[in-house]
Amino acid sequence: MNTPLSTTASRPFAIVTGASSGIGLELARCAAQRGYDLLIAADEAQVHERAQELRAHGTEVHAVEADLATTEGVEKLFAAAEGRAVDALLANAGHGLGKGFLDQDFGAARHVLDTNITGTLLLLQKVGRQMRERRSGRILITGSIAGYMPGTYQAVYNGSKAFLDSFAYALREELKDSGVSVTCLMPGPTDTKFFERADLLDTKVGTMKKDEAAMVARQGFEAMLAGKPGVVTGLKNKLQVAAATVTPGTALARQHAKQAAPGTAQVHQANKAKALAGAVGGIALLSAWWLLRGPASRRGHVTV
Repeated sequence: MNTPLSTTASRPFAIVTGASSGIGLELARCAAQRGYDLLIAADEAQVHERAQELRAHGTEVHAVEADLATTEGVEKLFAAAEGRAVDALLANAGHGLGKGFLDQDFGAARHVLDTNITGTLLLLQKVGRQMRERRSGRILITGSIAGYMPGTYQAVYNGSKAFLDSFAYALREELKDSGVSVTCLMPGPTDTKFFERADLLDTKVGTMKKDEAAMVARQGFEAMLAGKPGVVTGLKNKLQVAAATVTPGTALARQHAKQAAPGTAQVHQANKAKALAGAVGGIALLSAWWLLRGPASRRGHVTV
């Protein structure tokens, strides 16, 4: 059972959304390790178990199970802070949706927008106003490198992240003289439940190797503490973003389709199998050639 949050605690206080797993949970761990008391939220009952785990760091942790796609869910979370000053807001809640837009259920597509954008903005406005009044606070918004690319077969999700990436930098500029900093965390594909929940496990991007959530969260948390405007995690993702800024949108959309179209997982696995077979065949031919040369022809060979 949760105990009431202290309004006079000496430790800093952070709110983390989407904290039942993945990047959100790792962000909460980063905050707990830094001595923050926590209010964590997710739309899963599992969030209460996570709160218990986080208390092992010696901080006060309160959990709220709420759907932050709804006004009621955001109000429930905000009320749970019980008026305590928020030192850091880590707005991470969000989810994706695979397949072509015309094949998606509109209710599911709208829930992506309401979670990623509408609910996030409502919470940001409520907490941000208090921070501005106190002239102190840090905000971390989880965007994505997906915001730099037309998301063929993930059009709604990528569009929502493009909004957040842009919004984070705009809000930062609005608050530049307020004592409140805004940082945008922009990861690439990360090893979380995202791809399973978004029905993307039959895609190339859903089955390829991904970044560790702990690494992504750590870089985002450190960037927030340093007051940086944004961070793209991982060298590969940085290169991808750099390329995206000079590549025509039509080409980016075509490239994204190769990653996210249904069935591309099978194509990806088949190509990997062909590449492996080719490598094995090449090694076999090289070995045969080496053996056929005979001992005399190998005389003088030095192994380093």
